[in-house]
Amino acid sequence: MFFFSLFANNTNVSVMIELRSEFLGFTPHDPVTVVLEDDGTIVEDEAYFWCLPLNTKFMLLHEKETWSPLLDGGTAWMARDSVMLESDTVDAAHGSASWLDLALQLKRDLASIILMCEEDLECLVGVPCPELASALGFQEKKTENLQETLQRVLDRREEERQSKELLQLFLKAAEKEDGQPQEEAWRQSADVPDGMEVDQACGFTSRTLMVLKGKTSPETRLSTEDLQMVVAKGAEAMQQVLGWDKVRTSTLLQDCESELKRRLQQIQAVQSMRGNMAQRDSSLPPNDKNDEESKATLPRRGK
Repeated sequence: MFFFSLFANNTNVSVMIELRSEFLGFTPHDPVTVVLEDDGTIVEDEAYFWCLPLNTKFMLLHEKETWSPLLDGGTAWMARDSVMLESDTVDAAHGSASWLDLALQLKRDLASIILMCEEDLECLVGVPCPELASALGFQEKKTENLQETLQRVLDRREEERQSKELLQLFLKAAEKEDGQPQEEAWRQSADVPDGMEVDQACGFTSRTLMVLKGKTSPETRLSTEDLQMVVAKGAEAMQQVLGWDKVRTSTLLQDCESELKRRLQQIQAVQSMRGNMAQRDSSLPPNDKNDEESKATLPRRGK
């Protein structure tokens, strides 16, 4: 069993194969499973690496090894960048990270906004602007603009939900006209809370299960990591976890896959934009770079 961290966004499965052969003592023919250290999620897709924050920890498992939680409860990874989070650890009951931990994610990469669940976004919006600015190392005006952006992301997701709900109401009315009402049979199971034993069995937090079972358009409320976990489990496993019929479970998985694909495309677009900007800057002569900086920083004179 070996541990390593993600230090660059171009890490992928092929890079891990080289690591295991050159540095970790594995032979090229050894069967190896790559999992997240936090929760044991199996990494099977190259696209998975596009949406992971820096310093994500992985485990390489031999054929007969299995993942198990850390003895300290799996919270040791939260002590990052010399910031002590003694009073702001992950709230296991609600599944939300402390705002300091979320701020550190944004400090490393603002594109992580795309990956966050609604609860995390709301948490950052609610932090007093001076405190968040101090944690990010930003000026208060820039932090205020950032919080406005976070609120716009929340508003957009809410608008998407409302549009979807209107469509569902229309479809429900059409079903009633056809004499095929189905929605009420769903809802009786949607609000039934599950105990912690279900969480341990399926790997989802109680908050994630609550969102999946009791919220409209849950795919817009979950983090990208939760979406990947739902998709990775597949229809049969999720049908058992949620206690739903095959049709409803398949619809949920399709929605989660679509949302996950959309977010990954956004991440790839951001990465591509950054690459183009870096390439453009590297191709400019020093004098042109200074001119560009002067144009960006000096105020324009009025006519």
